[in-house]
Amino acid sequence: MPKRLSDHTLEDWLHLRPLTQTYKRLLYDASNALHLRKPARAGDTGAIARGLAGRDVLITLAYEDPQAIEWQARLVRRYVPHDVYLIADNSFDDAAAAAIRAIAERADAPYVRLPRNRRRLSFNHGLALNWLWHNLVRPGAPAAFGFLDDDFFPTAPDDPFAALAGQDFYGVVRRAGERWFLWAGFCFFRFAAVVDKSLDFRPDYFDGLDTGGSNWDVLYRHADLARLRMPPMTATPYKDGVTMSELYFQWSGGWLHEVGTSDRPAIQADKRAVVAALLAPHLGER
Repeated sequence: MPKRLSDHTLEDWLHLRPLTQTYKRLLYDASNALHLRKPARAGDTGAIARGLAGRDVLITLAYEDPQAIEWQARLVRRYVPHDVYLIADNSFDDAAAAAIRAIAERADAPYVRLPRNRRRLSFNHGLALNWLWHNLVRPGAPAAFGFLDDDFFPTAPDDPFAALAGQDFYGVVRRAGERWFLWAGFCFFRFAAVVDKSLDFRPDYFDGLDTGGSNWDVLYRHADLARLRMPPMTATPYKDGVTMSELYFQWSGGWLHEVGTSDRPAIQADKRAVVAALLAPHLGER
């Protein structure tokens, strides 16, 4: 959201930021509204939505990484109580999408290929989650729902839905000054508590908030963070002998976050090999 007029400094006014931010917001909102009306590229959205009613639904946002989805599907089945594991495919590449759809079929998981979305990474992610909220989750009326990144893997039993018995949402907190939001790669919501909210998972760069940050005004600002149960997130080098700058892992309890990709193929391949070795015992592989 653009800052309120009363929040702008004299420097902001001298640089016309109240006007430019309002104009940019109008463009972002128009793009969002257009995207929400686009049909899925694959998957029966009506049937999927009907299958969500009253259930706990895990939604993973797949992006051109069939191996990660294969691992995650198997590990979620083993370690995470849920009713529905929905694969929402945001891949550009048709071959990757076909492989991910085949994995969904083998896992007996609902599959939807999201509308084409070529915005920048964080806006792309936010638009994808908004599409899922408006076209599947809200009309489907689950008991609870959560979003996962496709490179976030459980390595021990965990029930993230259990926390919703005592609060309306749960996930990894990220902060920007006095404001905060739930990281879009691991966030869970009690449906009855948010069904009447205008949820918006886009980033809010005007206030330094990444994907999910636009929910600050409609949801998070009304909650007392100190009273909420939230999981920690820590970062470590991906293996001994490397620095954090050479790619790192994040851990939230027993959940491993691979943390994206690198523009250095050799290092990325090495990191993926380390992930494979870490997950192998949990996948029943040697």
